[in-house]
Amino acid sequence: MVALENLRWKYSHFNELSNREVHDILTLRQEVFVVEQECAYLDADGYDPVAWHFRAEDDLGLAAYARVLAPKPLGKFEDHSFGRVITAMRYRGIGLGRLLLANVLEVIEENVGQVPLCISAQFHLADYYSAGGFVARGEIYDEDGIPHVQMIRHPEKLD
Repeated sequence: MVALENLRWKYSHFNELSNREVHDILTLRQEVFVVEQECAYLDADGYDPVAWHFRAEDDLGLAAYARVLAPKPLGKFEDHSFGRVITAMRYRGIGLGRLLLANVLEVIEENVGQVPLCISAQFHLADYYSAGGFVARGEIYDEDGIPHVQMIRHPEKLD
């Protein structure tokens, strides 16, 4: 049985990751984004080496993950962002996704301050991100065969 209290949270730059950690991150991302979602796309998109990698682990391995990016020119957007948000199958349905989002937002605030965040969210997860203060911006668009929407979070507009 998995339990949220057994998780170890880690936040590292790519250069600080071990070979095993990189392997585990790429494996989980491919299991979900490529195999489970049946989406053939290039996951190794060149952003990993400039990203910070936020993850939760237990004795069975990687439980949850998100990649944090600086603004352009290093990142994808004009604002700070994060993506590749993922929860291992064994942890779904017990609140780890919401805990992951809260922890990612907290770590970003601690390290870069209260900055606007821009994400490309799978459209069916818009409510998940809305709970974290994100608001949809623009039209729904196709990214790798999956409907997405750009979402922004302005800290000054939060309660």
